[in-house]
Amino acid sequence: MRESFRALLDASPGFLTVGEAGTGAGAVRLARELRPDVVLMDVRMPEMDGIEATRQICAAPETASVRVLILTTFDLDEYVYGALRAGASGFLVKDATATELLNGVRLVAAGEALLAPRATRKLIDAFNGRDKPASGTLRGLDAITDREREVLSLIAAGLSNTEIAEHLHLGVGTVKTHIGRLLHKLAARDRAQLVITAYESGLVTVRGAGETESW
Repeated sequence: MRESFRALLDASPGFLTVGEAGTGAGAVRLARELRPDVVLMDVRMPEMDGIEATRQICAAPETASVRVLILTTFDLDEYVYGALRAGASGFLVKDATATELLNGVRLVAAGEALLAPRATRKLIDAFNGRDKPASGTLRGLDAITDREREVLSLIAAGLSNTEIAEHLHLGVGTVKTHIGRLLHKLAARDRAQLVITAYESGLVTVRGAGETESW
């Protein structure tokens, strides 16, 4: 499978595969040596699973800028939540098309969050079954403005920058500015981490059937 992914990426303009690893520990070691823009990470691997490997890559100062895109056949909520909680910027199942994979790498490299539709539903279900902490319990949440809270709740609902701009009657550039401030104030790596923060803080709660409500 790695050979297939490598052949696809190397044959596509703008992509270059710089390394391969067959274990989680190997992935961590190569990420530190090669400093790639994006790591395509499996979940189940020998020595160290992909979630722990993702956690180590995202936590280390020397690889803090490396984005991780999880690829797995197991679109279960425990993997979705665990991968994002570990710092992953995206999640795709392995039956994604070549176009979806390439677009996913581009989005993650650009700092966007990427969740497969099935994974998004599982993530919502996972949050729905967890105890919700009180709003404002995470550092930095009290510092965000009302408009930034609106933007954060819409990010958590899965809206794109363009959709957020249309919903709030703002320019896309203004939305990007709000997102940049949210990333700074909440010390988040990217949009995926903003989604985690929105739910874990209680700022956004699940009402049912994928609907969200912001405080």
